[in-house]
Amino acid sequence: MSNNRGKREKRLADIISVLLLAAVLFYLFSPRFYTGLTSVWNWVSKPTNFQVNSRELKSDVADILGNLRVRETSRESTISYRRSDFGEPWFDEDANGCDTRNDILARDLKDVVYRNPRRHCKVVSGVLVGPYTGKVIHFRSGPQTSPLVQIDHVVALGDAWRSGAQQWSYEKRQSFANDPLNLLATDGKTNEDKGSMPAQEWLPPLESYRCKYIQRQIAVKNKWNLSVTRAELTTFEQVLRMCPETSVSKESKENLSTE
Repeated sequence: MSNNRGKREKRLADIISVLLLAAVLFYLFSPRFYTGLTSVWNWVSKPTNFQVNSRELKSDVADILGNLRVRETSRESTISYRRSDFGEPWFDEDANGCDTRNDILARDLKDVVYRNPRRHCKVVSGVLVGPYTGKVIHFRSGPQTSPLVQIDHVVALGDAWRSGAQQWSYEKRQSFANDPLNLLATDGKTNEDKGSMPAQEWLPPLESYRCKYIQRQIAVKNKWNLSVTRAELTTFEQVLRMCPETSVSKESKENLSTE
């Protein structure tokens, strides 16, 4: 009697084993399994360069985004920076006899008046249409009024430091801090509100300018080989998707105007 019971239990165990094996084989060879496996493999083996949806962006923009250096941490340097790490403020990098602040004021303001009409250098007044807000500011040079118009580093110095500039030479950091491609005359309050925040944390209040802002951020990061986070790249793509006509390939090589 016990022998028969043992045989039945063994036969039942064999049947269960066969059914389990069949279930496993069915799952392994089903299309759904391969789809899931492929997704996992793609996630594990995805390249460092950020992959963008090029169908929704112009190819040159997608190419530049794809070439940006991606970092997986929030910063490349854990060392705090000082403004002096980027050289003398508004150093006359192009040796034209005028400091960089006055060069940018002369470029970005309208109805510019110079201290010396025969020497276009020191700007004493002009009109700025703030790119980040659209507000009109009547600039006049002076201890109390000059701070109302400030020169913004589009890619902030703090952001650049976190993105690789800490490893540069002093001379290279000074050149970066005075690169006209990365500079815009803006209203002081908005510039101070922005601080050193990257694109995923701050965008211009004037939505119609966000395309140009992101365009310039990409151009600067590409030109100086500064790294970006994935959150930053997601913001780039989201903004550019709203303005697919945006192109940065040419502007990464030339100084931009605010117009």
